[in-house]
Amino acid sequence: ADGKDVLEFLGDPANYPVSIRFGRHRLSSNEKLMLASMFHSLFAIGSQLSPELGSSGIEMLETDTFKLHCFQTLTGIKFVVLADPRQAGIDSLLRKIYEIYSDFALKNPFYSLEMPIRCELFDQNLKLALEVAEKAGPFGPGS
Repeated sequence: ADGKDVLEFLGDPANYPVSIRFGRHRLSSNEKLMLASMFHSLFAIGSQLSPELGSSGIEMLETDTFKLHCFQTLTGIKFVVLADPRQAGIDSLLRKIYEIYSDFALKNPFYSLEMPIRCELFDQNLKLALEVAEKAGPFGPGS
């Protein structure tokens, strides 16, 4: 980003330890809303087309490269996590995210339902929960 050559950067011992992350660019708020709207529609269609009576909709979509996990609360709020297909413990992570949401968003007098969550304690606790899940590693018991 600062115009340095990669080999020059890696050749300087002052730059170690190096932390490199590869991934897609961050989505804008509008892109997130658009994807959430599409998923909500698929979720509703899935619950209506399910052969099982009283189906709650899509709980997991699995591909070769990722799994999409969805947890819907009794009030209809959906939490969605994209994870490595080998990642274990996503169900407990979703419950932990719901707990963090309940503790730091719903109990916040400045939070309005269906609005983006702007709360530092929520962000800190969510980041901590995601770090714990990431450190658990992709291979859970029985993998």
